Amino acid sequence: MAKETVRGRDVTIHFDGQRCIHSRNCVLLHPDVFVPNVPGEWIHPDAVSPEEVALVARACPSGAITYERTDGGPQEPAPLVNQVRTREDGPLAFRATLRIAGEDAGFRATLCRCGLSKDKPYCDGSHATGGFVASGERAPQESQPLAMRDGGLDVEPQKNGPLHVIGNLEVVTGTGHTVDRTTETWLCRCGHSGNKPFCDGSHAKVGFQADGI
Repeated sequence: MAKETVRGRDVTIHFDGQRCIHSRNCVLLHPDVFVPNVPGEWIHPDAVSPEEVALVARACPSGAITYERTDGGPQEPAPLVNQVRTREDGPLAFRATLRIAGEDAGFRATLCRCGLSKDKPYCDGSHATGGFVASGERAPQESQPLAMRDGGLDVEPQKNGPLHVIGNLEVVTGTGHTVDRTTETWLCRCGHSGNKPFCDGSHAKVGFQADGI
């Protein structure tokens, strides 16, 4: 799906269909702004205030929806706490100032952890059709509070291997419990680790193949 840009009076909405994981936050929060399954234009920035548009965009976990305020209002701020959440039976949802595979990637992204996406490292929804099962919960492991909780986060997909993540990061369960605090970690993206969301080397045993750095 192509990228779309819709300009309103005070705010511009950008939509990247390739990154959309159909979480439906947008159509549930503001069906007057995002009107699905209609012919023609389906994004209506002027239906609500720029502040409401910003709230809906920032609720999009994949970063498919972004916005630019043209009324002098504030743009989307960088997250105060870098985090990655493990979505139940689904992808890894990042919030940070992201660089993914060496490219600036905004503040929000959902990356594949089932190994099935055709758009790696991004999630394309294949976890649902492929029957991927993985809990979004796990017991915490001992870690110390980070000296800094924000800043740039580099996510480097390893060729035929895991996501190498460098920078301040809290690994969080789907229900919001922190399970690790780290400045460097390797996260499973083959779908077979016995220690999800962390890599345990299973990608080599199962012959996982994916482009990477």
